[in-house]
Amino acid sequence: MAEALARISQVQDWGMIQIRADLSRAGDAIAEAAGVALPGQGRITTDGSRTLGWMSPDELLLVLPRAETAEALAALQDALATEHALVLDVSDMRAVFRIQGAKALDVLMKLCPADLAAMPQDGLRRTRAAQVACGIWRETDGYVLIGFRSVTDYLRGILTGAAVPGTQLDPR
Repeated sequence: MAEALARISQVQDWGMIQIRADLSRAGDAIAEAAGVALPGQGRITTDGSRTLGWMSPDELLLVLPRAETAEALAALQDALATEHALVLDVSDMRAVFRIQGAKALDVLMKLCPADLAAMPQDGLRRTRAAQVACGIWRETDGYVLIGFRSVTDYLRGILTGAAVPGTQLDPR
């Protein structure tokens, strides 16, 4: 069998906090409590261990080591106590995969209708992999894909299948 186009691995040790708020009012408080600068539209910011991603005009996703989730959740809740905001630990609701290697983009292009090649280095794109909603951003040697935990096996299967050389998958 030919070597895979990319390495597919599931990440198990990340925590995730969904933050919904008026970012123009609460952005500075969120950045301070999260320990990461506020990202621009369609972007991520990172300090190496924490990543803050722009998900929509009033939504951010903080990705961090799972062991730091409870403390960060409390800090964000305190920082936004006077705001109309939602801060929620969604770690157990999400599945995370790394797609790594020189042909990682080729794997995702088989599955996603978005032009991921045009995504900036610090970009975050909400799209779909086959029929599954997901978020994708770049890493040094590949990409991170986040989807719903309820479709973990399906995501693993389509990513692994797309990594097989010569396969052609229809993302529709």
